[in-house]
Amino acid sequence: VRLVESGGGLVQPGGSLRLSCAASGFTFSNYAMGCARQVPGKGLEWVSGIYSDGSTYYADSVKGRFTISRDNAKNTVYLQMNSLKPEDTGVYSCATDRFGGTEAYEYDYYGQGTQVTVSS
Repeated sequence: VRLVESGGGLVQPGGSLRLSCAASGFTFSNYAMGCARQVPGKGLEWVSGIYSDGSTYYADSVKGRFTISRDNAKNTVYLQMNSLKPEDTGVYSCATDRFGGTEAYEYDYYGQGTQVTVSS
């Protein structure tokens, strides 16, 4: 299993970023995909998930601002992040699991992550 994230960077509060995660080494369309973030001084926080049937789930802290989607033809999952806040700062990692879930520990595989910094 290989997960490679891209799209992180520095953005001002209220701005937007789109993260991408290219997946390989497994049958992408059969797996749930998710995203979690590591915030300094805190544990790994689950952010969002999209199941193999396309259903999506979000943490309350990002609901209404973040949108997760997947392109099974490209083996890629996307996280569109709008109205970003300083508290969204962290390392965002892509994750996968056969069944997924709404907690970070429910995902078996993680990518290396990409840094997102929200600051003026």
